[in-house]
Amino acid sequence: QLQLVESGGGLVQPGGSLRLSCATSGFTLHNYAIGWFRQAPGKEREGVSCISGGGDTNYADSVKGRFTISRDNVKNTVYLQMNSLKPEDTAVYYCGTGQTYFCGYGINYWGKGTLVTVSS
Repeated sequence: QLQLVESGGGLVQPGGSLRLSCATSGFTLHNYAIGWFRQAPGKEREGVSCISGGGDTNYADSVKGRFTISRDNVKNTVYLQMNSLKPEDTAVYYCGTGQTYFCGYGINYWGKGTLVTVSS
């Protein structure tokens, strides 16, 4: 049973930082790419970042230089470190996997999401 569970969301002030976690089970993490996505009210879900089974990473232009994706294969957990947060980063953040080694092949399994609110 493949599962992904996000945590770490909450309320943070503009310019602040937050670290999201994606705890996985039911598969060997180092074999699969994991992506972070977000969806704001009234908007389409968009890709934020992805890390491949081998550790290669990519980022949306809107978060480059501010967000960092990483993974801990021992803990079966993928992280998204978010710095210099802006109000436009407010969204529900989801992690997902397409059961592929590399990024870019679509998502078959999703977590339920964690809400990030950036506001004064």
